[in-house]
Amino acid sequence: MSKSNYQHITSRCFVNAPWYDLKERYLDLFLSHGIQPEIGLEGLCLYEEPEEEFRKIAKILRDNKLSCTLHAPFFDLAPGGLDPEILKASRNKLRKAFSLIEIFQPKSIVCHMNFEENKQGYKMVEWKESALATWRELTQVAAKSGSILMLENTYENSPDAHEAILSEIDSTSARFCLDVGHLMSFAKTPWQDWLPRLSPWLGQLHLHDNNGTGDQHLGLGLGAFDFSGLFGFLAANNLHPLVTLEPHSEDDMWQALQYLDETRLLDMI
Repeated sequence: MSKSNYQHITSRCFVNAPWYDLKERYLDLFLSHGIQPEIGLEGLCLYEEPEEEFRKIAKILRDNKLSCTLHAPFFDLAPGGLDPEILKASRNKLRKAFSLIEIFQPKSIVCHMNFEENKQGYKMVEWKESALATWRELTQVAAKSGSILMLENTYENSPDAHEAILSEIDSTSARFCLDVGHLMSFAKTPWQDWLPRLSPWLGQLHLHDNNGTGDQHLGLGLGAFDFSGLFGFLAANNLHPLVTLEPHSEDDMWQALQYLDETRLLDMI
């Protein structure tokens, strides 16, 4: 696939980049093509990396006039946990991620609520109280640096939990990130069940494709998601979320950029 100049696309969206991949493999690629990263902070980087490493990459991005977003860690975390020790560990790791907001000045920082109806549904009142305390604290941290907390859908099978948390936080610094691939692979419900209710809080999109059988993170247009319908809804409702592409291979990234170039979907928002 021809790696054409897609800077008219990359200047208007972000592309996921796990921290070590960005630092060790893809930084030059991102710089040369004007790709703005969504920096993934999963794994051990928040414990292992010295602060000066984060500051070095942040300066390189600024010097090249590239904005970024951050993606907070989510594996093994329970931000609405009922076990106080697990909750404490989860909040402390998230705080480490949010401490990087001052360094990177990201447009947003994306988090997973990690709510699953079959696990926490029967303890909804207690889960909600715990989760609200977590996200209220972190919303305030983000707001101090002009960033926005984005709560992404993952295994949630309805918009209920996001609506409950976001309506209670009631802050312009806390918003919803719609991950379209997760809708198809985990929720098994269409975006039409989500956006009419969560549009007041919509702040970001995570775009990748799949055929409904798994979280494949394919390039746009290689699966079955209705991107034209989604962007038509956004345009009709005057919604202008941040956009992040989430391919899991370089080939899928170029496919996504080509798809957006050919379809001109970003022109709709």
